[in-house]
Amino acid sequence: MQSLVNYAKQYAEHGFSVIPTINKRPLIKFADREPLTVDEITKFWRTHPYANIALKTEQFFVIDVDRHEDGDDGTKAIKELKHPEWFKTLCQKTAHNGYQFFFKKPAERIAQNIGFLPGVDIKAHPNNYVVVAPSIIDEKAYQWLNHKPMIEPAEELIQLIEEKGKPQISNKQIERYHPKGKTQTSELFSQIANGLGPTGGRNNALASFAGGLLFRNVEPETVLELARIANSRTEYSLTDNEVVITVNSMIKKEIRRRGETVE
Repeated sequence: MQSLVNYAKQYAEHGFSVIPTINKRPLIKFADREPLTVDEITKFWRTHPYANIALKTEQFFVIDVDRHEDGDDGTKAIKELKHPEWFKTLCQKTAHNGYQFFFKKPAERIAQNIGFLPGVDIKAHPNNYVVVAPSIIDEKAYQWLNHKPMIEPAEELIQLIEEKGKPQISNKQIERYHPKGKTQTSELFSQIANGLGPTGGRNNALASFAGGLLFRNVEPETVLELARIANSRTEYSLTDNEVVITVNSMIKKEIRRRGETVE
């Protein structure tokens, strides 16, 4: 086996975050850390000359198409989309006869989705990675099939990924149960799920909701996010600016009640 150090350095020089692996298992801690420099790569491969190369999916995402003899063939699912123009981007063949399509990552619009389509995954988390050519697994090499640049995904493809990423709501019914002796805390939980109520009382309901959480020692940042969720479940929701103003007002009120000062 040849050392892949020169390939690893080239990936790093092109701005990718390189992760050395054995098969697909990373040999370094890589989550939330700066990429290896070319010098660090050189030193690492001196002691691990046969390490494979993986790249973190920070600046790009991958549509990973598996082909299993005893399972789903992802190429069929891709063909059924009937949009071959979506996939005219950088592509490699994996060691196990699958395909991986590489795309530039649109800011905050592409999320990890294992099971995006039958036999097809989306690898997009900034702390995820994919093994790349010319790495070898089970004596079979990854191979680039073209030298095309990574393209921006088509808007229709982004929308499909977003739609498939939404959690599916089950139609299974839960058990019937009517608890007795509701408390103020249980009412707060209900508002998160059911909203702030009729139009005329939204502001007062929001103030009471935020105040109740603050009184129970919930962190202000968490109070704001829960208030936003409750507001989003309200039929005629308040503007986000109104939510922030009201929550801030209740934070100040809670500070005065406790006799504390603003940090």
